[in-house]
Amino acid sequence: MSKLTTTSRDALPDSDFALPGRRYPVEDAAHARNAKARAAQELKSGHLSPEEARKVDAKADAVLKSKPPR
Repeated sequence: MSKLTTTSRDALPDSDFALPGRRYPVEDAAHARNAKARAAQELKSGHLSPEEARKVDAKADAVLKSKPPR
């Protein structure tokens, strides 16, 4: 997975995040897969609602379909 520095994260548009508040960056396939995994963990631990987890999965799936892995 490519390194996402604070500077590059700050430069991403809000549309490259799965949830409001600039949570779960999904700007490429690697980050989309990671967002899905982290959302599943957070859902299981009770820190993420089922609705939020579905939003992360949907946004990540859209990125994975449009941007194949490198």
